[in-house]
Amino acid sequence: MRKMLVLMMSVCVVWTFISCKSSESAYKKAYEKAKQQELAEPQADVTEEVAPVVAVSVDTAEATPEPVADTAPVRQEKVTVVVGDQGLKAYSVVGGSFGVKANAEGLKDWLDAEGYTATVVFNAEKAMYRVVVSSFDDKAAAIQARDAFKAKYPNRSDFQGAWLLYRID
Repeated sequence: MRKMLVLMMSVCVVWTFISCKSSESAYKKAYEKAKQQELAEPQADVTEEVAPVVAVSVDTAEATPEPVADTAPVRQEKVTVVVGDQGLKAYSVVGGSFGVKANAEGLKDWLDAEGYTATVVFNAEKAMYRVVVSSFDDKAAAIQARDAFKAKYPNRSDFQGAWLLYRID
């Protein structure tokens, strides 16, 4: 009788394990289905139209650089230098803003490795750390530096949001 009871329990245990389907197969099926849908979607052909190049003679004696637009937006904030020894001037190019000081210091270190002399400043009113890439006395130079910074890193979307800061004392 005891052997029969053990045999029946063994059969029940085996039956339980055999009857359960693996959840891995369900995930695998869902993954394969999503992959097939992705492959089935038509890929958008990206074709770039290129304008023809026209040669134009330019007299270099008369060529003057285009004036920088003075309509660039500038944020006015009262900030204090936290990290860095660069003298903060009236207009600064801000490459990043962080609520955590360590994150701002990390970007400063990265910019320093890239050849910049970055500075971390703190805006107590907004509790934000700003990473200043460069600082200038006049707005036109700051605009040019900001545009050059954006152009140097076209694939960094965070740097494409670089902005100008006017320091309030």
